[in-house]
Amino acid sequence: MFRLAVLASGRGSNLQAIINKLHLSKNNIKISCVISNKKMAIALEIAKNYEIPFYLIDENRYNNDEYEEMLIKTINSHDIDLIVLAGYLKILSAKFVNTFKDSIINIHPSLLPAFPGLDAQKQAINYGVKISGCTVHYVNKKVDTGPIIKQKAVKVEDKDDEASLSKKILKYEHQLLPEAIELIAQGKIKLNKDRTVTIKE
Repeated sequence: MFRLAVLASGRGSNLQAIINKLHLSKNNIKISCVISNKKMAIALEIAKNYEIPFYLIDENRYNNDEYEEMLIKTINSHDIDLIVLAGYLKILSAKFVNTFKDSIINIHPSLLPAFPGLDAQKQAINYGVKISGCTVHYVNKKVDTGPIIKQKAVKVEDKDDEASLSKKILKYEHQLLPEAIELIAQGKIKLNKDRTVTIKE
């Protein structure tokens, strides 16, 4: 069994995609726990509905070191193979990343290295790019700079604004993230020393 911990801060649509395409299938990939830093995260309700263990570690109740200590303890209690950041709006420390080195991935709504950080879709609109998209990448010590696993390009139309572009990109996030997780679970992803990623077909 390949076990996932999904960290989410919001509506949980990428969590739902992982549940639909992986957790409920017969491919031996299961979500062992869902963790959120936000009390109002819909992701927690989704986990509850599918009887997946879920945890609220409220970032407002702890300093960052305490928060991450609890996060690490919770993840370790589930014998996790991969940590998936699915709309997780909190920067993880170098200590956390080193604790789970090469075992954390993130989905980001741009074609990295373009438009890292918050409001990536707004950045894309403001720059007037004609192509944007989404990226699944490994997490390292800097924000949105880890080795890229998979990307999907999305055409930006003249009529697009931040909301419409976000909606377009989200559709492909729901495809790309489960695909990347499945490749990792199947041992088809090789992380090279030069920070590139090779996908074994």
